[in-house]
Amino acid sequence: MYYFCKALVWIYMHIAYKLRYKGRKNIPKRTAVIYASNHRSYADPPLVGAGGRGKYAFMAKEELFKNKFFSLLVRSLGAFPVSRGKGDTEVIDRAVEKLGQKRSLMIFPEGTRSKDGKVGRGHGGAALIAARSGCLIIPVGIVYGDKLKFRTKLQVIYGEPIDPAEYVEIGDEPNPRQLVRLKNRYMADIKRLVEGEPEKNSETVTGGGTENE
Repeated sequence: MYYFCKALVWIYMHIAYKLRYKGRKNIPKRTAVIYASNHRSYADPPLVGAGGRGKYAFMAKEELFKNKFFSLLVRSLGAFPVSRGKGDTEVIDRAVEKLGQKRSLMIFPEGTRSKDGKVGRGHGGAALIAARSGCLIIPVGIVYGDKLKFRTKLQVIYGEPIDPAEYVEIGDEPNPRQLVRLKNRYMADIKRLVEGEPEKNSETVTGGGTENE
């Protein structure tokens, strides 16, 4: 069911938008990773997921699991419930557990959708999960104009993998300062994918050409 649904999403997204994926060669095969993406619309999870590899795990509101049929469906697709009001520790534990089950995790570090398309400062949840799991982080940029509508030109760009071991000691109690360094790295990469290189560099990530590897 999982791969059938994923194929349907792929087809639908290419019908709904003029969609191009770039950098898929940067996604490792046969291993779980953490996709850290900018956040612009409700369509972001399927957009990022359709171009990725393997199976995913998603965080979803606990209320979505009250209906038994829908609960069975979303669980089969990798969703797990997140309870409001409970501490972040349980969520982090579940995320690390899912990665250990070879399901990649999708995270939007900004925590909310961007209204102007620019990348915000971001939070450190992905850094903590990466530090505890040792999984690579794949920065992702979702790039399009002001509004997402039918047949909008859109690119999803997968950046080069970030090895958390280069920034933080892998373990259950990582150093907070090291986590900040890791967070700054993936947020900088996301920003570069979305907004291009700094002005001193004439080349931009979002310029010309396509890659659908």
